[in-house]
Amino acid sequence: MPEPLQKSPDEGLTIIPLEDKTVRRIWDKENEKWLFAVVDLIAVLTKSKNPAVYWRVLKQRLSKEGSNETVTNCNGLKLRSTDGKMRITDVADVQTMFRIIQSVPSPKAEPIKLWLAKVGSERIEEFKDPEKAIHRAVATYAAKGRDEAWINQRLRSIEGRHEITTEWKKRGINDSREFALLTNLVYVGWSGMTSREYRDFKGLKDENLRDHMTTLELVLNMLAEATTAEIARTTDAQGMDGNSVAAQRGGKIAGDTRQQIEEQTKKPIISRSNYLAHSPKRKRLK
Repeated sequence: MPEPLQKSPDEGLTIIPLEDKTVRRIWDKENEKWLFAVVDLIAVLTKSKNPAVYWRVLKQRLSKEGSNETVTNCNGLKLRSTDGKMRITDVADVQTMFRIIQSVPSPKAEPIKLWLAKVGSERIEEFKDPEKAIHRAVATYAAKGRDEAWINQRLRSIEGRHEITTEWKKRGINDSREFALLTNLVYVGWSGMTSREYRDFKGLKDENLRDHMTTLELVLNMLAEATTAEIARTTDAQGMDGNSVAAQRGGKIAGDTRQQIEEQTKKPIISRSNYLAHSPKRKRLK
């Protein structure tokens, strides 16, 4: 298992210590995902004295086998090397890295391959019996330190999210960018922040925002989404124009409720608190 992350001098770049090696990763703000230095992972998985050459040969083999997508998904990016210089190196997201791991004949890769097989088997089971996915989610949240009340509220919020997205699909919203825009309108209406701004406020990167909300934050977000869905139905909102109006109105109603609660309690509802304390703490690179 990796040790705690260490912040590098480069913006967005972190170093993950693994045994006697390190893996560089950098946060892709535009696409909101981590990108890992492929050659660093190769160095960890293999005993190659020259992991850069090993990766070059592996790329050629993957291309010959028809795995061009895996190779083309590895983009060149300038990262700081051990000598302190910025050098172009291939980086890949988590999905592509898993594909590369499957192609490396290394005993160190076996645990990851077995884990991937286990995850695949679980997903097939969940497809046949969706209730298993719910039980697995409850167990996962409990293992992360969430109490029963929070878990119950989180499961209700998942159901509420499904309701609003289903309603949007019925009303002509199918593009992921449109879903994101409408979601942001709901968030801004009740919290005053977009989803990205909210995550930044809580110190999150690729973590699910709702997984780090307090119970009351979850309740207000559910109120905003449920109200938006009801307004969309009663006004027969269609397309982005109609659903944008419904999202703004639904978000505002929840926002007004938030203000009333804050006036009564004399304290803010939106909190910087998160559950990252249950994950490895980040340390600065000395």
